[in-house]
Order: sequence, then structure tokens, then C-alpha cells
Amino acid sequence: MLAPTFWTSLLALTASASATAISRSTTSSCRCFPGDACWPSASEWAQLNQTVDGRLIKTIPLGKPCHAPNYDASVCAVLKDEWTEPELHYTSSSSIMAPWFANGTCDPFHPIAKPCTMGNYIDYAVNVSTPAHISAALRFADTHNIRLVIRNTGHDYNGKSTGAGALGVWTHHLKSKTLITNYTDSHYTGPAVRLGSGVQGFEAYDFADANGYQIVGGECSSVGIAGGYSQGGGHSALSSRYGLAADQVLAWEVVTGSGDFVTATRDNEYQDLYWALSGGGGGTYGVVVAMTSKLHTSTPTSGLSLTFTNDNITQDTFFDAVTLYHTLLPSIVDAGVMSIWYFTNTSFYISPLTGPGVPVATLRSLVAPFEAGLTKLGIQYTLVAKQFDTYLEEFNTMEAEIAVGKAQYGGWLIPRDVVTQNTSALTTAYRKIVSDGATFIGVGLNVNRTVAGDVDNAVLPAWREALIDTTLTTPWEWDARAEMIVEQDKMTNDYIPLLEALAPNSGAYMNEGNFQQPNWQKAFYGVNYDRLLEVKNKYDPNGLFYALKAVGSDAWTQLEDGRLCRA
Repeated sequence: MLAPTFWTSLLALTASASATAISRSTTSSCRCFPGDACWPSASEWAQLNQTVDGRLIKTIPLGKPCHAPNYDASVCAVLKDEWTEPELHYTSSSSIMAPWFANGTCDPFHPIAKPCTMGNYIDYAVNVSTPAHISAALRFADTHNIRLVIRNTGHDYNGKSTGAGALGVWTHHLKSKTLITNYTDSHYTGPAVRLGSGVQGFEAYDFADANGYQIVGGECSSVGIAGGYSQGGGHSALSSRYGLAADQVLAWEVVTGSGDFVTATRDNEYQDLYWALSGGGGGTYGVVVAMTSKLHTSTPTSGLSLTFTNDNITQDTFFDAVTLYHTLLPSIVDAGVMSIWYFTNTSFYISPLTGPGVPVATLRSLVAPFEAGLTKLGIQYTLVAKQFDTYLEEFNTMEAEIAVGKAQYGGWLIPRDVVTQNTSALTTAYRKIVSDGATFIGVGLNVNRTVAGDVDNAVLPAWREALIDTTLTTPWEWDARAEMIVEQDKMTNDYIPLLEALAPNSGAYMNEGNFQQPNWQKAFYGVNYDRLLEVKNKYDPNGLFYALKAVGSDAWTQLEDGRLCRA
């Protein structure tokens, strides 16, 4: 149990709280589950609510008005219209955006007569605003042997931010933003920003831009920037210029599974925790309260989009064009430009190329060989290229809003040498995949050691050699789960293995990988896994934190009803 002094020390918000470790309160091999005799009583939940200043939230699934006996036609119609919009979910303490993990138990797409059940949603959440609230949630979960989940926006393809019978630590309202004009340590001197772990991308971008800076963050601007995004590596439209999001991190403020509230930096006594949190994945070492990250002086930024289809051309010609674009990627990303592009077996679109500090004329020249090749192939295309005063202006104009709940995901990082030396085989694999109904989403970037600079972190080493972060999607149908299982199995057994065969020593971006990835320890963490597990066991010695495919999660197994048990 947590010692009483732990609570008072965190109330004082000291930089290093009581070192008294959390101890296991039960010898049960499974977490206590709703309906079990060990499940906390109403009075115990009420006591927790009092302890956290009335910030405990009992989950009521968003889709409840769409099911009898609570059916409300008008409310349900609005929910159905807005279900693919991120805001509906990230303002909820329990909802999630990945349809697989929502599990169809309470949504606007199933029959009214079907009961609304909790399914895979958390049972309660603490809307934390202080480290003391976090410690109280940890203490309660430990005392009652309850599954614990760390969540912010519900943006997670791999189900880390939910779990049946869980108590959620909801960090969404930790929204502080502090400008540091001259951060100094032994590895970096320059502007930085301290962000609460609930700050989302659009909030960080606006804050940075208002102060004359830009910050590395995700292409989906509603993703929390200090959560699983940066903790999992985090690619960005600025990555070919500055590196990954994890490469920008200077300090983490975190409540660990041991009950300590600490600040971890590259050089202090918690440098191993800093290393692990910076690229080693979220949800498993501790609850991040805040992150301090580098800022970069605002630059004029160019943007370019290009689209074409297979109208009036053969499929061979279409994929010749795809191959051509891939051969040009090294020169594009080496100029500090990042590319996002999509293709199916009928359409191709770059959406967009982003060039921070790159004049639009230079951006056009980088794409000129592709335009010439398209013309030679007889392909008609549409191109738009613009110059913007700031990165934020380019981002808001060129980056499309990303709908959620419409797809299932998997991916693999393709090294530069595969693209430059085995391009035809790569195209053959991609063609086979998209011809079977999947969609390709590519992120072209250069985040090698030269670009990343002086960093020491747990980023998957395969990122440093990657040229293409391949993400594959299959469409999601809410009322056809059996068919969706088949589609996800294709991702696992058919699609990803084609790419693994071409790059067996690479890996996958954990935040956009296949949640069924068989060799996930190697694929998501590479040679870092054993060291990461040591850090996990050091700062979470009792295994309080669990997230699917997170470091240490192989010590647990989830039963069919969602109950979490020791493996």
C-alpha cells in the first residue's frame, strides 16, 4: 500500500515525492473485475471521488441514447453524424476512436434493441488536474487490484487508452503551456516549451506560432502531443528538418508506478526513465504530467499537393508512376521536406509535401522530375503549390482533417536501401496489397542521426534508416464485425508479411502498427526491448501499468470478457 506520507508529499508537489513504493494488495492472478466480490463498493468509490476533489467520472457510453430503453432518435442522429469526428470522442472521459476496440457494444450503428453494455470501455475515470489526483488513482487501483489505464484523447489505433473493468487516469485537462526562451542543459541551448500532458497538437501549434516558433507535432492536430505520440516516437511534417517528436524532448515530469513524482532528464538521476519515455512507448512506465520540448524559430513554409487516377491508362502505367515517385523520395526528404501520399489501385495523391524553410520554387524543382515522368507516361495530373508565411498557415491550409473510426491499421518501416536498390519488388508488394482492397498511406521522411542531432533515446532504431513509413488501412464497417476480423487477419497474415520479407531487419511505428503484430517486441521496440523492460520493472515494480503491446504487457493476458490476468 502507499504510505500516508506519500499522499501528503504529492500534495506539496515536491519534485521528488515520497519514495515509498506501491505494494500489491492481493495475490490474485487476475485484476478485480466488475461483479467480483472484490470490486469496490459504492462507498469506496465515493471516498475516492472525495479524495480527488469530486473529479471521479462514472462511464456512461456515448452511444447510450441509441439503444433501448434509453433511445432518443434526435440525439442518436447527431451522434451518428458526428461519430467520425475526433472532438466527439476526445471530450469524453471514456470514448475511443479505434472501432475495433470500441467493440460495437454501444454505438449509433447497431440495432436499437441491442443493449448498450460497457464492453471494452473503462468503468471510471479520474479527471486529473494535479499529481496528487494521479497518485490517488494509482493508490486506489493498487489497493483494490483494479486494471489501470492512462488516457487523454482516445486517439489510439492499438487500444492502449481503454480496457474493460479499468480505472482511467484522464490527463486531458492538464493544459498548461509555458514558454522557455532560453532553456539550457549540457546538450541543448535554445527555446523550449513546457506542455501539460493534456495539450493537443492544435493548441501547441497555436501557442508556438503566437510566440514566433513552430513545434514538432502530428499531422492529426487533435492528438495529444505529450502522450503516446511523443512517447512512441512521433513523426511530423517537420520531421525531415528537425527529427521525430521524441528527439525534441528535454524533460518529462511523471508519476511512476512506484509512487514517485519525478522530473526525468537526459543527465539527472532519472536518465533511464527519460530515455524510455522518449520513444519507448506510452502507458507503461508512469503517468506523464508535463513534457518540456524544443521549439524552433518560425519559418516560411511551402506546400504542394498532386493527384492523378488510372483513367485512360493501364494498371502497369499507373504503378510505373508510383515507382517513379518512390525513386525520387531521397532527394525530396534530404532537402528537409516531408511527404504524405496515398494510393489505392485507382488513385494517387500527395497530400501534401511540406517544406519548412524551403521556397516554393525549390519544392517545385524537387517534384519536376515526377511531373516530367507523368507527362511521359501520358498521365494527366493536378498540382497545387503555395508559399506560406508560417508553418502553421501551411498546416491549416494543406493538411486535411482526418476522420476517425473508418479503418483498421497496420504498417512497416521501409529502409532507404530497399527503395533505392529493390524498388520494383517494393512496388510489386504494394500493388498486391492495394489490389486486394487496402489503402496505402506513406510518410516519406529522413530522421537519421544527422537530422535528429544530439539525442539519446529509445526511438526504434529502424526509424534512423527509414525512408517510407508505410501505413496500410482496410475499411471498417460497423455492422459487419465478422468481416472486419477477416480483414484484420489479412493485415496480419498477408499484407504486412510482404513488407517484412523485403525489410526483415526493420520494424513498425508502434502508434500506427498492427495490434496483432506477432513479433511485436522486435517490430515495435527492436534491440531496445530488454533495456526498456528493465526500466519498466524498475519504475513499475508491481506491474500496475498495462497497455496492449506496451513494454511488459506480455506478462498479462486478456480473457474473452476483457478481464486482465497474469500470463
